[in-house]
Amino acid sequence: MAGEKLIGKISHYFGNIGVGIIELSDVLNVGDKIHIKGSSTDFEQTIDSMQIEHQNIDVVKAGDGVGVKMIEKVREGDEVYKVL
Repeated sequence: MAGEKLIGKISHYFGNIGVGIIELSDVLNVGDKIHIKGSSTDFEQTIDSMQIEHQNIDVVKAGDGVGVKMIEKVREGDEVYKVL
């Protein structure tokens, strides 16, 4: 089974557009697979695109907040893991 590394958490979710804001504690790249876990959240998805201030970006670093289109609803405080 692949390992996972905690890389951030959800700070906000815009339900009308299905975008979650991830506050990162590590690097995240387009193409990475993430696993989102929370009290009622548990799914994996591949990062197809990310945005900071409405600008598409391929790589984000620790300390950044990035918007990601989510395939399912996420909640504030959900933990985001990178699937290794």
